Amino acid sequence: MKPTIAIALVLALAVVQHASLAAGAGAGPRVIIVGAGISGISAGKRLSEAGITDVLILEATDHVGGRMRKENFAGVNVEVGANWVEGVNGGKMNPIWPIVNSTLKLRNFHSDFDYLAQNIYKEDGGLYDEAEAQKIIDRANKVGDSGEKLAATLSPSGRDDLSILAMQRLNNHQPSGPSSPVDMVVDYFLYDYEFAEPPRVTSLQNAVPAKTFSDFGGDVYFVADQRGYESVVHYLAGQYLNTSKSGDIADARLQLNKVVREISYSSSGVIVKTEDGSVYQADYVMVSASLGVLQSDLIQFKPQLPKWKILAIYEFDMAVYTKIFVKFPKKFWPEGQGREFFLYASTKRGYYAIWQEFEKQYPDANVLLVTVTDEESRRIEQQSDNQTKAEIMEVLRNMFPGKDVPEVTDILVPRWWSNRFYKGTFSNWPIGVNRYEFDQLRAPVGRVYFTGEHTSEFYNGYVHGGYLAGIDSADILINCARKKVCKYHVKGKYD
Repeated sequence: MKPTIAIALVLALAVVQHASLAAGAGAGPRVIIVGAGISGISAGKRLSEAGITDVLILEATDHVGGRMRKENFAGVNVEVGANWVEGVNGGKMNPIWPIVNSTLKLRNFHSDFDYLAQNIYKEDGGLYDEAEAQKIIDRANKVGDSGEKLAATLSPSGRDDLSILAMQRLNNHQPSGPSSPVDMVVDYFLYDYEFAEPPRVTSLQNAVPAKTFSDFGGDVYFVADQRGYESVVHYLAGQYLNTSKSGDIADARLQLNKVVREISYSSSGVIVKTEDGSVYQADYVMVSASLGVLQSDLIQFKPQLPKWKILAIYEFDMAVYTKIFVKFPKKFWPEGQGREFFLYASTKRGYYAIWQEFEKQYPDANVLLVTVTDEESRRIEQQSDNQTKAEIMEVLRNMFPGKDVPEVTDILVPRWWSNRFYKGTFSNWPIGVNRYEFDQLRAPVGRVYFTGEHTSEFYNGYVHGGYLAGIDSADILINCARKKVCKYHVKGKYD
């Protein structure tokens, strides 16, 4: 068979296949959305509201929700990905909060971190003196306040930005930043626990103050509903995709287990190929894959994305934030008011540092959560769960030397970094990039559009950031498809 004939047959097949999927759809451009996480689903909803209903969502995994995902652990559903509604009770309404709290009425619990000074454990056992610990926390907060004032004086372009660590050195005169075990764990709680990367990496200007909290409020609520936080994504999808009587999405416009491997684009349209050999044709494609996936070789673009786009993708960080759940035959840790969160002050920064107990969220489950990030996440992903279990047992027995600490019966270690469909948990804005690179990261390339929490103008790394990014990116596509305003303006680097 001649190559030209083969290509023609492939294109014809793609047209027929897509036409059958879009049967009954309204008139308008055809759009393929890559990914059924909150950004992809949000973008599809916004397109549908604008009358663009001929959409096809290709999801690589077997579920909707992306990094909002529950998993059954020892008889209860826990969140292996996003867990909190962050930014509540402020001047503006976090758009996720009313969906969680009023519409879906998902069980949620206010997280109170005011008692940390009472709950910092020494590496060799026992608690730090509360008054001394509070002094360290107060000093760290004072340095953070100074950093906030400094950030407000910097050029909006980002040209004078510096790392959080540089700011700390400037304000507290510690050449290496916080260095004692208790200083390090407080520092880890304030920054790594939020941004999943250390202060030496994270941009001051784009993290202090975090727009999420200055805009939406300082309160955070932990979602612990057996329906899962992913219910938010299913709810959004149900606004424009057909559902069954049981509420499950039953729409041919959503295709699961479709791993996109190649996106070809030209001035006339796009062709998307999946790992199972399927080929789809459309007028536009909206890529909601994670930043980590874009930095990998999972999806090949033909022609290759322009250098400015590739550079913008590589300049941002895909951080790793790992929530490890462990179950015990009995409780041995303190409970009650002010005991939900506790810290382990190791001489090795970030070593099983942040702990949470679930007296209210999962009563009688005997489950603890320990959070690790960055290098520790990558290290733990590459070792066996038994090794991780042994390390956790050693830490807990060091923390509670006078207690009968039984062996872990179950452990759940998510591996976001190793998973080729995610390659991390959320993006972080590192020192050295500014609004110019962000605009390039979000900018379309011809008929290829991009969305995801990493393209959120103010809230990257958060659920509401992913949701709002889907709307924003869809609006950019709508302006081109409906209004023929296809030029996306990127200001100069120091404008």
